[in-house]
Amino acid sequence: MRLNSVLLILILSSLVACSQADSVPESECDKVVAHAKSVLKENAPSKSDMLKQCKAASDEARGCVMAADKPMKLLKCDF
Repeated sequence: MRLNSVLLILILSSLVACSQADSVPESECDKVVAHAKSVLKENAPSKSDMLKQCKAASDEARGCVMAADKPMKLLKCDF
């Protein structure tokens, strides 16, 4: 039972951490994509695919991407 409580706390804290990222407008998609590519390196999708995703994403999701410094953190973003 104690392990479940620890896991729940970790999951909630990761959601809160990402939700506190600054909002990033669509006009900053070039910067968002460049940052995501630098985090994902050779595993990054094409720039054109990422730009489409960025433009379709919310300001909060773009902010989440900009706050991510590791690939696993990018997975938590609704991008």
